[in-house]
Amino acid sequence: MAQSALPLPAARLGRAVRTAGAPTSVSGVVLLLPDGKPDSHRRPSPLSYALQLPLARTLARAGQEDGLAAHVVRYRCRGWNATDAHLAADAEWAVDEVVRRYGDVPVCLAGHGMGGRAALRAGGHPAVNSVLAMAPWLPEAGPDGPDGPDGPEPVKHLLGRQVLLVHGTNDARTDPELSFRLAERAKKTNRDTCRFEVHSDGHGLRQHRAEVMALATDFVRGSLFGRAYARPVADALAAPPPLGLRMPLAAGFGKSLRG
Repeated sequence: MAQSALPLPAARLGRAVRTAGAPTSVSGVVLLLPDGKPDSHRRPSPLSYALQLPLARTLARAGQEDGLAAHVVRYRCRGWNATDAHLAADAEWAVDEVVRRYGDVPVCLAGHGMGGRAALRAGGHPAVNSVLAMAPWLPEAGPDGPDGPDGPEPVKHLLGRQVLLVHGTNDARTDPELSFRLAERAKKTNRDTCRFEVHSDGHGLRQHRAEVMALATDFVRGSLFGRAYARPVADALAAPPPLGLRMPLAAGFGKSLRG
């Protein structure tokens, strides 16, 4: 008799990233969702978790006056795993855990790669008010639908959320055109959707890291706490497609905000 597979370990929230001097009360939470694999039941890579910490620290520092707490989600396993959608399920669990710990506070899901797909898929949770998907992994076109063998990725559940996608034009791991295609469909349902293109950057968005960090910070503070968006973000949200979905991320975006 074949031995049954061991159950997956439980998902967890990493320790809250907050800065010294931040208010003791939490008024908003950003959940960082690391990258993953299309198919794998292996434990998540510690590196994928560690790669999200610099953004978590940047966001926590920028949002300390607002009472922002940042957590990096520790998945049960590193794979999406077809219809099991483990990473999206773990993201939804993490939002439930935020509600349990902090009460009725707004939540932003911010994911990279496969974590970007998880953020988009779990964005319909009632506590989520915004989604940031960076270089999101999305399924290739398949015979039974425009975005994969199970049909297109859902977007209608994003209605009422602020949604920002960011993608490097030279990404060799996740196709930028697929994220444009999803943003185009999402915009028809939810006008509060925009997408920025980081010209010449790759999957890790490292070449223009300062600009990407500044864009993420501006979006998270604006969506969670009602701060005024920087002009490029406000313009991208207001612009009709395709203009607001192919908005170039200008060099020096971060410097202009600090100034």
